Amino acid sequence: MPSNLLRVLLVEDDELFRLGLNIRLQKEPEIKIIGEATDGETAVELTNQYLPDVVLLDVGLPGIGGVEACRQIKQNHPEIPILVLTSHSQKSLIERLIKAGASGYCLKGIEPNLLILALYSVAAGAFWWDQTVTAEIRTLFDNIKSGETQNSAITDHDLTHREQEILALIADGKTNQEIANLLHITSGTVRSHVHAILQKLEVRDRTQAAILAIQKGLISKPS
Repeated sequence: MPSNLLRVLLVEDDELFRLGLNIRLQKEPEIKIIGEATDGETAVELTNQYLPDVVLLDVGLPGIGGVEACRQIKQNHPEIPILVLTSHSQKSLIERLIKAGASGYCLKGIEPNLLILALYSVAAGAFWWDQTVTAEIRTLFDNIKSGETQNSAITDHDLTHREQEILALIADGKTNQEIANLLHITSGTVRSHVHAILQKLEVRDRTQAAILAIQKGLISKPS
């Protein structure tokens, strides 16, 4: 199997919709569907078995459901990004998915080319949020308690100026290579800083670091 293939686990309980997704994605020469699941438990099991590059996950699943499946997958494999594809956009659901570790959120009906771009984006370590959903996320951030001020948060976590710069770029959806290019440093140096940031913030992945940073005022909200 070529190393440049993007290996995707497809999790969707609607058979016709899943078939349509499979057919469309398989038209891309660099995308391979390595497995399909129709419930949350199977999604977790197949992720453990195949270690995909991206999990494309529906939320309204039988069994443990999509949110819990997302949480368990990220707990077991924090390095595997999860792109949510669903027809639901309630603020409470978005908040739960963010906390569960989702790297992106697309509404069903998204243009196929945008969905493919979203898959590649989260696989590269960036975030992808539907435009409608992004507005909801901003509202969530705006409702964070005002007592969690920027200065106290920075003091508590003791981030260096460079780490704050990199954290802000992570929250803005930049990949390690993009951060390296912007800051004129090597991608290896970026990875070292990211590792230090995760340790200091006591989080398991980039998504949680970005959310925590915005919530606690460590950085400015992404534009």
